[in-house]
Amino acid sequence: MVKVGSITLPSFPLLLAPMEDVSDPPFRALCNEKGADVVYTEFISSEGLIRDAAKSIQKLDIYEKERPVGIQIFGANLDSMIRSVEIIEASNPDIIDINFGCPVKKVVCKGAGAAILRDIPKMVELTRAMVKKTNLPVTVKTRLGWDHDSIHITEVAERLQDVGCAAISIHGRTRAQMYKGAADWHPIAAVKNNPRMHIPVFGNGDLNTPELAKRMRDDFGLDGAMIGRASIGNPWFFNQVKYFLNTGNYLSPPRLEEKVAAARRHLQMAIEWKGENLGVLETRRHYTNYFKGIPNFKPLRTKLVTSDSSSEVFQVLDKILEEFTINQLV
Repeated sequence: MVKVGSITLPSFPLLLAPMEDVSDPPFRALCNEKGADVVYTEFISSEGLIRDAAKSIQKLDIYEKERPVGIQIFGANLDSMIRSVEIIEASNPDIIDINFGCPVKKVVCKGAGAAILRDIPKMVELTRAMVKKTNLPVTVKTRLGWDHDSIHITEVAERLQDVGCAAISIHGRTRAQMYKGAADWHPIAAVKNNPRMHIPVFGNGDLNTPELAKRMRDDFGLDGAMIGRASIGNPWFFNQVKYFLNTGNYLSPPRLEEKVAAARRHLQMAIEWKGENLGVLETRRHYTNYFKGIPNFKPLRTKLVTSDSSSEVFQVLDKILEEFTINQLV
């Protein structure tokens, strides 16, 4: 078993990574049902929260069916981060996670996300202050370093642990790499193998097959895996990984009827949460993966990702069942 604060998780838990415009309540609910042991919100700006920005406040929505759930926060100003804690606590999450890894320019240019990797004392102080401010477990998601010449993640992780960080998730790239090149899990393993480390160390980056999850567990010795892009349009990935880890065999892929039902429910929940326009728009990114592998599917896929009304999308989903059979799947 793995402990994050007072939260008990199964051995080698699988975590849904916080992803902007992806890990919203509808998708988190689906991933939770399909095997995710912890789900995280999209990252939320501390500045947006303390200024009552509608988009930031809406991201605080969490539901009982998705627990345990972590709310992820980012920011560079100590006062703003501390003030945001009470706002976050009102949503009653199970975990507060600090984003020290986002590499995108709009976040880094504000000194937040991966930018804090250039100022490790500030990173430690922000974490210390957040831990002191709340009784919830505070976790951190970060990268190996700012660039190849500043990889000190073993020392950084130890210092974060020493100020009360309850668990750390590490993406196996530097900020300079963005999402290019291969993720390197060896420095993450070095963190785990540090004899002074006792908090869970979760690996992240390029985990897109059950075999790689097994390597992360058995060869690198990590406590669990945080899964991001491999789950988009594929919430079944969590159970597929678990089945392989437990049996060494592959779980049968979902039937076409299951995929259509999941896509339909995903869209319906998105509309109920964000309304017709945003619900339709933000669900589009999942359809390619929902129906990956179906031959001659391009015309219907185009309709799914260009239709502006939910009624049209639901009609296309009905048409998929009419036109394709399970035997046509590759």
